[in-house]
Amino acid sequence: MAQKKGQGTSKNNRDSLSKKLGVKVFSNTKVCSGYILVRQRGYKFKPGLNVYSGKDFTLHSKKRGVVFWSKNKVNVV
Repeated sequence: MAQKKGQGTSKNNRDSLSKKLGVKVFSNTKVCSGYILVRQRGYKFKPGLNVYSGKDFTLHSKKRGVVFWSKNKVNVV
């Protein structure tokens, strides 16, 4: 006799949550220090003026200012 029934549907209906990556603040937007500008895996966008990179490649603003994009660089002026 089988110990378990053959209904495995609840075991198979799993999926991972989205990581919510991407650009969070666009050009000509005012930001304060510590704001998250971009969430990314690897350096798709590089930190520019007054922007620093976190442990997981997230770009944050160093100081208060306005976001300015140039190609794949993010600056806060």
